[in-house]
Amino acid sequence: MGFIRKHLAFRRDAAHKRRTQARAGVMSLAFALAFTVIGVRLGALGFAPGEAGPSAKWSTLSTAVSRSDIVDRKGRILATDIQTGSLFADPSRVVDVDTTAEQLSTVLTNVNARALRKRLTGGGKFLWIARGLTPRQQAQIHELGLPGLDFVREPRRVYPAGATASHILGYVNVDNQGLAGMERYVDRQPGAVSTGGKKNVKRLPVRLAMDLSVQYAVREELLSAMERYKAKAAVGIVLDVHSGEIIALSSLPDYDPNKREEALKKDRFNRASSGVFELGSVFKVFTTAGALDMGVTSLDKGYDASKPIKVASFTINDFYGKKRWLSVPEIFIYSSNIGSAKMALDMGVTRHKAFLGKLGLLDRMATEMGPTARPILPKKWGRLNSMTIAYGHGLSVTPLHLASAAAALVNGGYKIKPTFLERSREDAAGQSDRVIKLQTSDLMRYLLRLNVQKGSGKQSDTAGYRVGGKTGTAQKVVNGRYSGTKLLNTYLGVFPMDAPEYLVLVVLDEPERVKETGGIATAGVNSAPTVGRIIERIGPMLGVTPVMEKGRQNPDAPVAASY
Repeated sequence: MGFIRKHLAFRRDAAHKRRTQARAGVMSLAFALAFTVIGVRLGALGFAPGEAGPSAKWSTLSTAVSRSDIVDRKGRILATDIQTGSLFADPSRVVDVDTTAEQLSTVLTNVNARALRKRLTGGGKFLWIARGLTPRQQAQIHELGLPGLDFVREPRRVYPAGATASHILGYVNVDNQGLAGMERYVDRQPGAVSTGGKKNVKRLPVRLAMDLSVQYAVREELLSAMERYKAKAAVGIVLDVHSGEIIALSSLPDYDPNKREEALKKDRFNRASSGVFELGSVFKVFTTAGALDMGVTSLDKGYDASKPIKVASFTINDFYGKKRWLSVPEIFIYSSNIGSAKMALDMGVTRHKAFLGKLGLLDRMATEMGPTARPILPKKWGRLNSMTIAYGHGLSVTPLHLASAAAALVNGGYKIKPTFLERSREDAAGQSDRVIKLQTSDLMRYLLRLNVQKGSGKQSDTAGYRVGGKTGTAQKVVNGRYSGTKLLNTYLGVFPMDAPEYLVLVVLDEPERVKETGGIATAGVNSAPTVGRIIERIGPMLGVTPVMEKGRQNPDAPVAASY
């Protein structure tokens, strides 16, 4: 019996051993098959044929376009393309979605791991993950060694000068297509933009009228003025009065076009061409010019400004009233609202409106960047409207409208369309129309210079540059009423007045009454000196040589003018 029991136990042990060996064999075979499948899969991912490697034909994957460079008038690069890496995924080749999403989010801080995980599990063969990577980001992702990811090279727009000329240049979208400014203009030029990542395509640069050095100086002085006078915004324009070239244009606050998301902030719009404002007494240059050109007045005539004008419940008064009869030059240099209103009445509503229209102040202005904002006109233009518009209230225009119209008053009488592109004075002359008489232009030059010598523009005078100009201090409308504290201050400066070359316009939005100005916040104490500082800096850059008048011991003493 003992032998039989031992024999049966031996047989059970042998059967158990065979079953254990069989199970181990099956498990080994299963593991071998699993690792074989994984190995084959990884090998397929690593050594896929050409059609599985999209980076080899990135030009068909990328939707980004290549663009012409933009340069300033001296050939300095303002905008150019560089080649950068962009990351994409083939979701069907991604082995571990969770790991891929988590590790990418550690390198790309703007990528949300949860959202990326959802996108990677959505199927498909191509998925953009991030565009325009830095070399460092590209290297970090490459070192992760994650299957299913690859890079393509795409053109990316860069702006070496940063925010300096942002409102002129504009910016592009993620596909390098122009969205604003001169970038949008580039898209409309034949041969300036190409798709498909074509290399070695010869594109001529787009050359602007802007001078980068002048642009920098204007922007820097505006920033300084905003800080000095605690203004919330500012505009600066430098215009060649004969060619219409916009040498500089700055609107603050601005943005860095390398960070296009900044452009979407509501306070970063281009106030120079997209903002419409009542600009105040600077409009008296047009009232005076119109009355002189039509012959309804002259420099040896004048008007009674001894008491306010009352129309129904509306009263027109002078800010610093002399309360006496004023000659036309006195009305101009003392900035009399009463005298200007009476000049407008002498012109008559129809002729006054027609004159402003002839100067381009009543319609949108076409520029290479697109049309400006539309001026805001009275719905019904009557006598009272003409009287208030005569001193800059009741008609809202862009600062670019003002600069363009004012150029005609000092360049001999020709209305010249402003341009952001290079243009010779000869070409401009062939495209311009006379809007005022030469004699009227001479008289306006005299009055503008006189205002700097004896009137509200004294603080704009710059030794040797014979500056002329006109102030405008406008009360802003707040809740339907003109505010006594919130002002929009404008100064229109021109130099040199004996032979005008350039116009400089500065607008300061809501400057405060600071200690430096003696608690005064009018344009004569903030916008005017800002223009003076700009002229002092840019005059040499523009080749305008300072001239000291003969026989003058003090270069800042008034110059006797003739007309």
